[in-house]
Amino acid sequence: MTRTLGLFALVAALILGTGVLQSWNSALIILNMGLVSAIMALGVNLQWGLAGLFNVGVMGFVAVGGLAVVLVSMAPVPEAFAAGGPRVLGALAFGAAVIAAAVLAWKRLGKGLRGWAVAAITIAGFFAYRALLDPGVEAIEAVDAASAGYLGGLGLPVLLAWPVGGLMAAGVAWAIGKTALGLRSDYLAIATLGIAEIIIAVLKNEDWLSRGVKNVIGLPRPVPYEIDLQADPGFVETAGSLGLDATTASTLAVKLGYSVLFAVVLVVLLILAQLALNSPWGRMMRAIRDNEVSAEAMGKNVTRRHLQVFILGCALCGMAGAMMTTLDGQLTPGTYQPLRYTFLIWVMVIVGGSGNNLGAVLGGFLIWFLWVQVEPMGQFVITAITAGMADGNWLKGHLQDSVQHMRLLTMGVILLLVLRFAPRGLLPER
Repeated sequence: MTRTLGLFALVAALILGTGVLQSWNSALIILNMGLVSAIMALGVNLQWGLAGLFNVGVMGFVAVGGLAVVLVSMAPVPEAFAAGGPRVLGALAFGAAVIAAAVLAWKRLGKGLRGWAVAAITIAGFFAYRALLDPGVEAIEAVDAASAGYLGGLGLPVLLAWPVGGLMAAGVAWAIGKTALGLRSDYLAIATLGIAEIIIAVLKNEDWLSRGVKNVIGLPRPVPYEIDLQADPGFVETAGSLGLDATTASTLAVKLGYSVLFAVVLVVLLILAQLALNSPWGRMMRAIRDNEVSAEAMGKNVTRRHLQVFILGCALCGMAGAMMTTLDGQLTPGTYQPLRYTFLIWVMVIVGGSGNNLGAVLGGFLIWFLWVQVEPMGQFVITAITAGMADGNWLKGHLQDSVQHMRLLTMGVILLLVLRFAPRGLLPER
């Protein structure tokens, strides 16, 4: 317990130090993204630390959560829906029916016929599906393409998008798990990575759904806008009493609002994760993780339990993705990169302590802080080293140009050091 409190106190001191030495605005940015990253790490820890599932498709489930914010909170575009909405929805329903028919044919027909039947159903269904979908998509994307060109959403409160993002990610995880969880761990990793790339490709190219690379901007917010706070005389008076101008105070107030919301979600999820970890279900999952053969011999349905924890972990990643998109105020499919939304989350789990929920949360805060601060710190160090070198010196130019790579270098060094001196993480599983 002393070690845990000490490490969390260190992270808190790093964030507070950022506020004192740089700006409180920067400190709150780090805090908010640290809270979101901690939820992502918690989801991966459920899958890997509790069940030993190697999911390398975190990026895809985070993106699904981001899409949920658009579908739930953005206002619908009536003109686009009138132009091609029913046709697109009908095509999607037809596509689902084709898949259901192929599955039914595979289950009901004999071995000699089912392969041919499934091939015929899927090939014919694909061409019919495209014939239905494409005209509707073209009609939707032609409606005010510069500012809309998509169906929009339901126009509901944005906070509803957070649990919906989790549910959507859970649904995608169920579909993936039903087909991929029977694979060995390395093949599962390849499958989840490939599926995540497919999800991102869909978001980038299906403009009728997410505007693609044109991005969806102006997403609703669960906290006030800065300009509204600045127009409130009471807020301006309170800011003045604290020695702050209205602009700075409004920026800090908005970020603090996000911090409170994110912290509440993280605390609730952490409590639930701890209860699950210490429950008979959690002990069973760890037994399956440690020895699948023995657990299966004891009558446990290993594949079903793996599916359960896979869905739960992906749901947390989807919820975190919805929270992050809400914080950004826009959906930008082009920014979803494996380095940021898969590799970095895994580093958080490994450094914090696989199998320990508090360790995953600690890793989320610590690694995100380093990810943000390493580059400016590297710039300071390189500037100090090269201060005495003459301008135009090749070594000085090389070192200054290398600052942008400090993040990757630092993450690699941290990972190597932790694996060498604390292979179970800073807060090991107990």
